[in-house]
Amino acid sequence: MKTIHTRLLAVLPSLKALGRWLALAGLTGLACGLAGAAFTWTVGWSTALRGAHPWLLFCMPLTGLVIVWAYRAAGMENDSGTNQIIASVRGGERPPVRLAPLIFLGSALTHLTGGSAGREGAALQIGGSISAGLGRLLRVDEKNTNTIIQCGMAGLFSALFGTPLTATVFALEVVNVGQFRYAALFPCLLSALIANAVPRSLGLPGEAYPLGGLPELGPVSLLQCGALAALAALVSIAFCALMHGAGRLYKSYLPNQYLRILAGAAAVIVLTLMEGSGDYNGAGGHIIELAVEGHVHVPWAFALKMLFTALTLGAGFRGGEIVPTLFIGSTFGCAVGPLLGLDPAFGAAVSMIALFCGVVNCPLASIFLSIELFGGEGLLFFALACALSFLLSGRYSLYSSQNIVYSKLEARLNDQYQTEQEKERLSC
Repeated sequence: MKTIHTRLLAVLPSLKALGRWLALAGLTGLACGLAGAAFTWTVGWSTALRGAHPWLLFCMPLTGLVIVWAYRAAGMENDSGTNQIIASVRGGERPPVRLAPLIFLGSALTHLTGGSAGREGAALQIGGSISAGLGRLLRVDEKNTNTIIQCGMAGLFSALFGTPLTATVFALEVVNVGQFRYAALFPCLLSALIANAVPRSLGLPGEAYPLGGLPELGPVSLLQCGALAALAALVSIAFCALMHGAGRLYKSYLPNQYLRILAGAAAVIVLTLMEGSGDYNGAGGHIIELAVEGHVHVPWAFALKMLFTALTLGAGFRGGEIVPTLFIGSTFGCAVGPLLGLDPAFGAAVSMIALFCGVVNCPLASIFLSIELFGGEGLLFFALACALSFLLSGRYSLYSSQNIVYSKLEARLNDQYQTEQEKERLSC
């Protein structure tokens, strides 16, 4: 009898944790699902309205001024976007609730007037802000703050993209590359599943693509896939460098935020008029669909999207980097894959996943993304592409606040991470 009582007492903390996270993660998932549905509809409506009225492109300077004014009025003119959310998870700080309506408004205005941006990066910020607000309301203690913020990140990502498993692993993997907090696995997955169910029940579909041109598994096809992944890793380095470099150049030559965003708007307008098709404004989801079907308008479409996105987000417009990353990866693979002997549709799919892995340094999330977007039929090809892209992309990342804890080359702590940890110990 005493043994049974002892065992029951040993299980009690787990049952308490289960009950706590059923409530907290469940509420977070519901809130993120509703916010994700509203955000998906708003961005879709903005994109459709811009398509029906191309003259809205010329309103980009005005919306840029509104975005800068709104952030300054809210006292968040120095907001670093997704980097702030990642840093808050690591540091246990709660992002302000006002970040959610700001990034919601800023992203909608960016899409409405033709800025090149995505949705999922904004979703991480909205989800982190909403979950932090719920944490304050429900008096979540400090040690669980980072977990509930990760629940929000996973929930909004899942609601927008329809990939709950990817969203869960991404929220856990992106903060400290090489360290995985298993205690947050159940809460994040529960939040992602609930958040995914809300927009799907409202008739908003998730993302999914057919996988065409899948080759037979063999040495030649694996070498071809590996070569494409290596090239995608190089493109991921170029994209990260361009994104960070554009922001630094804007700030260096135009310290005033209003002038900076006006210059960015002017640059995007001029490039759009010169290019003529409008394919590089907004998220570009229709171009991704064409690429994974094996069609790309021009071989250098990936480079144009990189330029449009860097000019837009570097200037201070709001939105995410993930969908532009998928655009760049798919169009690059569609153009380059046939040169390596791969079907253009399959090349687009592999390169899309490899480039995503290269810019976010999340190989497990990237592998799960390939399954949720394309099914599991080509899993080994995608796994190889993610492993190579992760290895070859070095320390580059879209998120400057991301910690790469372990070296990608050897089984040891990353030198830069060790130095930072040593500085923290000395400062204490």
